[in-house]
Amino acid sequence: MTSDESGDIAIRARGMTRRFGALVAVDHVDLTVYKARVHGFLGPNGSGKSTSIRMLCGLLTPTAGDIDVLGLRIPEQADALRRRVGYMTQKFSLFDDLSVRENLEFLAAIQDLPRAAARQRVDELVDEYNFGDRQAQLAGTLSGGQKQRLALAGAVIHRPELLFLDEPTSAVDPESRRDFWEKLFELVDAGTTILVSTHLMDEAERCHRLSILDHGRLVADGTPDALSAQLQGRTVLVHARQPRRAHQALLSVPGVLSVAQVGNALRVLSEPATAGVDRLREALRNAGVEAGVESVAPNLEDVFVAATQRRAACGNDGNARRSEDG
Repeated sequence: MTSDESGDIAIRARGMTRRFGALVAVDHVDLTVYKARVHGFLGPNGSGKSTSIRMLCGLLTPTAGDIDVLGLRIPEQADALRRRVGYMTQKFSLFDDLSVRENLEFLAAIQDLPRAAARQRVDELVDEYNFGDRQAQLAGTLSGGQKQRLALAGAVIHRPELLFLDEPTSAVDPESRRDFWEKLFELVDAGTTILVSTHLMDEAERCHRLSILDHGRLVADGTPDALSAQLQGRTVLVHARQPRRAHQALLSVPGVLSVAQVGNALRVLSEPATAGVDRLREALRNAGVEAGVESVAPNLEDVFVAATQRRAACGNDGNARRSEDG
C-alpha cells in the first residue's frame, strides 16, 4: 500500500458521467482524491475538467454515476457540502467596484461568519496575502496576479476543508503563478485538500497526484513520477543539423507516436518495444540525415501524448488503466 492509498479519501467518484444532449462531456470517470494533497486535473480545453469540478462541488447534476465528497453524497447533500468547500474559477469573480477589504467582508457575510470572527479573519487574510497597503484599493484596479491572490483569499475565507480551483493561473505571469502555488502548499500543510485543473505541464508537475482527461475520458491517473516511469525507455532526443528533414524521417518510422522540435533538438516518443535508439539511428542514416540519438528521461508532456494517443489507438474504448504510485 502506498502512502497516498493509506490516507483518508476526500473525493470518490465512480462512473461519473455528464451528457448535454448528444454530447458526452464527462464519460464514466472514476476518481479518488486523498486528503491534504494537491490533486491535478490535466487536459486541454474541452476535455471535461470544468464540468467534472462542477459536478463534484454540487453545482451540476451528473447524468450517471456515484459521487462522495467529504463523506457526503452528491448531489443529494450538496447544500451541506457548500459550507465545507471553496471554489475559484479562472475568471476573476469578485466585485471590481468594491475595495479589497470590502470584497473579503462581503464574502465573510455570505459565509455567515459572526462579525467579530469575520473582522479577525479578514485581518488575517489581508496580512497573509500581502494586501496591507491595498485594503482600500478597488479590486478592479488590481493587477492580474493581485486579483488572483484576492480571489484565493476569498475562496478560503471560511477555512474550507476542500478547495476546487478551475484553471486559476491561466491569465497571470510566471512569477505570480509561482507565488500562487506557494500559497496552495501552505494551505495543504494546514490540512486543506486541493483539486486544481490545469493545461500547463509545469503546474501538473507540482501536484501530488494527477488525473489526465481527454474528451471527457480518464486516460491516465497516478503520481507524476509513476506516470513518467511507465514510459521509461520510450523517449529519445535527436540532435540533427537538419531538424526538419530528421523530423520527416522519424515520423515515417513504425511505432513512433510523436516528434516534437525543442530548439534544435527533436524529442521522440515511441510505442513500447518498437522504435528504440538503434532503429531511429538506422532510419535517419537511411534518410541521409546526420544526427546524434540518445535516450532521455520521460516527462509529463510525454505522458500526456502517450495517454491520448493510446486512447485514440484503442478506439476510445474504456478508461485507461490507472497507474500505481510505486
